[in-house]
Amino acid sequence: MTCASTSTQTTALARSSKTSRSRVAPSAALGVVGESGSGKSLTMLAALGLLPPGVRVASGRVRIDGRDVTTLGERDLRRMRGRVTGMVFQDPMSALNPLRAVGAQVAAAVRAHSPGTSRTAARRRAVELLTSVGVRDAADRAATRPHQWSGGMRQRAVIAMAIANDPLLLIADEPTTALDVTVQAQVMALLDEVRERTGSALALISHDLGLVAQHTDDLVVMRSGRVVERGRTRAVLSTPTHEYTRRLLAAAPSTRTGAGRPAVVETAEEPALEVTDLVVEYPGRRGRRTRAVDGVSLRIRAGETVAVVGESGCGKSSLLRAILGLTPASAGTVRFEGRSASPDIAGRSAELRSRAQVVFQDPSSALDPRMSVARSVGEPLKIRRAFTSTRVRTLLDGVGLDASFDDRLPTRLSGGQRQRVGIARALALDPAIVLLDEPVSALDVSIQAQVLDLLGTLQREQRLAYLFVSHDLGVVRGIADRVVVMQAGRIVEEGPTERVFAEPRHPYTRTLLDAIPHLSTEPTSLSPFSASPTRKALT
Repeated sequence: MTCASTSTQTTALARSSKTSRSRVAPSAALGVVGESGSGKSLTMLAALGLLPPGVRVASGRVRIDGRDVTTLGERDLRRMRGRVTGMVFQDPMSALNPLRAVGAQVAAAVRAHSPGTSRTAARRRAVELLTSVGVRDAADRAATRPHQWSGGMRQRAVIAMAIANDPLLLIADEPTTALDVTVQAQVMALLDEVRERTGSALALISHDLGLVAQHTDDLVVMRSGRVVERGRTRAVLSTPTHEYTRRLLAAAPSTRTGAGRPAVVETAEEPALEVTDLVVEYPGRRGRRTRAVDGVSLRIRAGETVAVVGESGCGKSSLLRAILGLTPASAGTVRFEGRSASPDIAGRSAELRSRAQVVFQDPSSALDPRMSVARSVGEPLKIRRAFTSTRVRTLLDGVGLDASFDDRLPTRLSGGQRQRVGIARALALDPAIVLLDEPVSALDVSIQAQVLDLLGTLQREQRLAYLFVSHDLGVVRGIADRVVVMQAGRIVEEGPTERVFAEPRHPYTRTLLDAIPHLSTEPTSLSPFSASPTRKALT
């Protein structure tokens, strides 16, 4: 299949070999890996007839269940989506309607292809689906809207919608990007169970090579819109034949060995950040309040990285928002470099706000869709009257975006590229502390390594302090000096990174470490079963 476009930039992303051919058999799993912008997502969007405006399939075929998708009209494509195919998009916030309750959206997916289902039955099924993907108190949470869910919780809701009608082919575009390792394991086990129960095939797009190693049968490696290597997953990962594949494997983070970061020298100066007995509460149903952060205290010195880990919904993002003043704390104090900060950002001075910057988990929500890349990065510099085009270009070069990206809008960027823009924007004002909420979760392993190296270089040069929230414990082990483990809003373990990884003291910490997918060339443990030979998932 070859995609064409009226846009030169999109053509570069979409181009693929005319002789390229990949298959996904019923109940099988195909992994698709490669750098952001390599064409992984665009190829799968073509399989659903969901290419962006101006992009078309110029040659080749995409057959699902024996039918060529490229020849179908919009009406037939609508019937196919959801019933024959399901899609889990990389960005859950863009996939959900911000004005409707999450449960209502899942119920709508159920009724869309089962019109005889009553509203009551659809709502009941929605709660069952949300529970099956790890949403606690699903009956209550179903009545809330997407902005009241964490990024990981939103992704679980999108997965529930995708599996609502047991599709023949499930395309998962980075389905666990925003999920912690324990929920990631649950979600992948669920996807495997769906395949075994229904004979569904899975096309898994991911930059997590450990995840791909454990949950796919075959593997395709893409670069610049072309397939550069393919084969059985075990064979590709154990004996890669292409140099690009070898580079991806070399860049993959590991939790098996430490990074050997030098200890941060303690000084008499005030810590970059000091949080004391912080409490964050949200209104719940029937007048009850939910405590998302419950008495958290921590200190971060200049030049130090403290990582906060825990399941989605444990309070990590709420902690960051309270530190920034975006969510006013109910109790406790926040101090930057010894200066007390108002609980609400509106009460903080412009200088104090500039000293603490953030990289959000969801790059699409953090960037104005009407502003070009260069304008987005330069905007905070203009506010401080420090704008120069050279400074903007230096920032973008530092996160791996060349001059061709300057005039692009966020809609013309991949998820990883959007996140890089967010990182450049956060670094623009030379902050004392950067709060990083899953900053590399949307990046492939090679670009992830580059960005982490950049953050490390900046930290050494400027003695930046980082509060690093992540579910990727391999990344955490490589970048953090200390680790804070949160569960249900509380800190349950804290200590030097190597000690926590080597000798976890709390059962919950051990559970997190045991759930990590490791890059292994051992055969997958997927259960084989027979499926109807007339059902061909994807060619």
